[in-house]
Amino acid sequence: MNTSFAPGLHIAAERAADMSAYDRYIGRWSRLFAPALVAAAEVAPGSRVLDVSTGTGEAALPALGTAGREGLVVGLDIAPAMLIGARQRLNDPSFCAVAADGQALPFDDASFDAVLCQLGLQFFPNLARGLTEFRRVLRYRRCAAVCVVSTPERAPMWGVLAAALARYLPAQRELLHLTFALAEADQLQSMFDAAGFRDVRVERLRREDTIGSFDEYWDPIEAAMGSMPQAYKTLPEADRCAVREEVKARLSPSGSNGPLTMSLEVLIAAGSA
Repeated sequence: MNTSFAPGLHIAAERAADMSAYDRYIGRWSRLFAPALVAAAEVAPGSRVLDVSTGTGEAALPALGTAGREGLVVGLDIAPAMLIGARQRLNDPSFCAVAADGQALPFDDASFDAVLCQLGLQFFPNLARGLTEFRRVLRYRRCAAVCVVSTPERAPMWGVLAAALARYLPAQRELLHLTFALAEADQLQSMFDAAGFRDVRVERLRREDTIGSFDEYWDPIEAAMGSMPQAYKTLPEADRCAVREEVKARLSPSGSNGPLTMSLEVLIAAGSA
């Protein structure tokens, strides 16, 4: 696979982000869990909140609503192109966008009342360093919360695609399955404990949504926003057609192009500094 990823994996290097495709591929699912993430981090009116891997601001949006005018939400992402969409979408004086690495946060110790990370931690090259940084910038007894994807079987909108692509790109199987790298509750618990968090809790949540048709589901994949769609676009045309048909057969066994109802399970882990 010859894809050259921009920082954060969602965009090809030196390309602008297609915000509409990102929203349809990831955002529609991410927003189903963002309020629960904000609640797990115990965001309150007036809170200073850091949203790591903010993307287009799915978690930042409910955090802004809770923190209110007296609060502040800093949306941090390693990919500057993603922050363009976040700024345009949120357009709120209480939101500040920062381009930086979540493993080396450019903030003083004890700077925030809450740290959020929505569907981003699993892509960190060094997970432990990221969590240690989350704890470092938290004020005493304040909370960090992360949301990660469960197993491929419990996230069919991405799991089925990852399995199909891995058959054509076996050397990239690990990259294609990064989305599911933190699917075990015990692993998350241990990582939070090792980073020095207290009162750690992990819960599983499941939400369901309906997409109008398989074509509607597939359209953002063709736009190559996300690591799996970018991998897909590297394939020869015949292989791309085969992947599409395999995914369609798995997600829509009847062969119709009617509505697709799928459920997604995530894990939300939270702990106090």
